[in-house]
Amino acid sequence: MKTTRNLSLILSFLLAMVLVSCDKNEDSNSQPQAENNVKSGNWKITKMIDSGDDETSDFNGYTFTFQNGGIISATNGVKNYAGTWQVSDSNSDDDSPEDLHLIISFSVSDDDDFDDLSEDWNYISNSSSKIELIHVSGGNGGTDYLTFEKIN
Repeated sequence: MKTTRNLSLILSFLLAMVLVSCDKNEDSNSQPQAENNVKSGNWKITKMIDSGDDETSDFNGYTFTFQNGGIISATNGVKNYAGTWQVSDSNSDDDSPEDLHLIISFSVSDDDDFDDLSEDWNYISNSSSKIELIHVSGGNGGTDYLTFEKIN
């Protein structure tokens, strides 16, 4: 009886270790997966909430392309903007080490809308067709939401 009980405990422990190992592997693959998702095709903004104000319409007609080398481009056929992007899992004080960030930076002096996109966004969800992001401001405490959806 005692041997069977010890064997059960050992097997339970080994199973728990396998499950924990699988979780770590999934976490380590999330950054490359997020990078692959964002680089695959063209995107449009379907939601941009800036501290409670819906500013989605400011980006109507824009197509966003996340290119290799960390370049992001936005065009509406008349205006073209370029910036940088990066997926990072680096930890900041406001989140856990596993959190992924999409860091977007546009240096546009004549368009405040693109200034609003230039943030360190936290991922809410991430798929090959939809990316949902959130940013909580350290200064005024406002919460911003940004959603990209793949253009078919």
